[in-house]
Amino acid sequence: MSLSELRAVSPIDGRYHSKTKELQEYFSEYALFKYRVWVEIEYFIQLCELPLPQLKGFDPELYGPIRNIYLNFSEADAAAIKEIEKTTNHDVKATEYFIKEKFEELGIGNQKEFIHFGLTSQDINNTANPMMIRDAIELVMAPQLHLFIEQVTGFAKEWKEVPMLARTHGQPASPTRLGKEFLVFAERLDQQLSYLYEIPIAAKFGGATGNFNAHHVAYPEIDWITFSNKFLIDVLGIDRSQTTTQIEHYDHFAALCDCMKRINTILIDLSRDIWTYISMDYFKQKIKTGEVGSSAMPHKVNPIDFENAEGNLGIANALFEHLAAKLPISRLQRDLTDSTVLRNVGVPFANTLVALKSMEKGLGKLLLNERAIYADLENNWAVVAEAIQTVLRREGYPKPYEALKELTRKNEKINAQSISDFVETLNVSDQVKSELRLITPSNYTGIQLVSE
Repeated sequence: MSLSELRAVSPIDGRYHSKTKELQEYFSEYALFKYRVWVEIEYFIQLCELPLPQLKGFDPELYGPIRNIYLNFSEADAAAIKEIEKTTNHDVKATEYFIKEKFEELGIGNQKEFIHFGLTSQDINNTANPMMIRDAIELVMAPQLHLFIEQVTGFAKEWKEVPMLARTHGQPASPTRLGKEFLVFAERLDQQLSYLYEIPIAAKFGGATGNFNAHHVAYPEIDWITFSNKFLIDVLGIDRSQTTTQIEHYDHFAALCDCMKRINTILIDLSRDIWTYISMDYFKQKIKTGEVGSSAMPHKVNPIDFENAEGNLGIANALFEHLAAKLPISRLQRDLTDSTVLRNVGVPFANTLVALKSMEKGLGKLLLNERAIYADLENNWAVVAEAIQTVLRREGYPKPYEALKELTRKNEKINAQSISDFVETLNVSDQVKSELRLITPSNYTGIQLVSE
């Protein structure tokens, strides 16, 4: 099967293919087939290791060749499974038949009925999908987030001494430092990433309705719970939900989706802030030869990377929200609604990845315009009123807040001279007046919160 990027319905596999292609190893149908084969093969090997009486003589030297069925899994193998599915109309059963054919080729067809022994399709799907999600996070999403956090932290350190007018409710407020404002986002993202790591990657493995019915009726003497716990934890590297219906309850995955939503919400917040700083001329953007900012206005260099990121993060969060709200709900012991929904599990991760790469590109184009930042500070001397009235409180000056309020609420421009004139009228010592005159919008920035 081939897909033209120009004919792809989703931009994930079309316009954004180059930014999302690494996720194909974890969220494509090819990947799902590969991970299903992985689970089936390792399950068979663990049955041999029990050992089940009928598998007791199975030669361990054959473990390598049968593991190669998933280790060397190819697109041709995935296509072969699709071909079998045309007859079975069931993709997990098609996977089982595919492996049985491979066993015949290896000359071990007499053991092939222990492939998928006692299992239902969800024992395979509900282990393969968590493994895919785990690997996508560990090998793609988390490394990309770490790189992004490092980039933001780097700007925090580079600009840690740059004073900047803060704005609360959109109005001039006590000055801050540009570096610290970047550090806010780096710290928030780092905390949420640590929470993401703490969420269990859990799976269901317990037969048709979660009670090991078929396993127990065939081999009642075997502790199938202990076997399955060991298989999932030690062999597949995922947790096992102990009491389930036919399907995983998805509560842990819902928590993971919620955590991804929080990460994306922080990224939206950062995108909008930087977009605003660009609109305020605090940042200019590097110009690449040949690029066009507007089809009509030649002068424009638009903050498209942050706009692109915001849009993709919104789509990702809408899908994460649906996954978290829908998947934990299933009628009685199982309905099929989770199956079609899970096929879209890679899409919000892909949109998130597109957004991260867009923001990384956008941050790399920023050029600090210190002249504009300094001019904004100089145009807003009223913000030192907080500092002056706080020192006056310390000195026991009567109604200092009210005095500064009267000064700053006049319909007159507050500047360095008007502040100096006001300080001169105060009934305080010359030492305190000298202290107050040293306060400026550029140095009234509080404690340095960015370390080396």
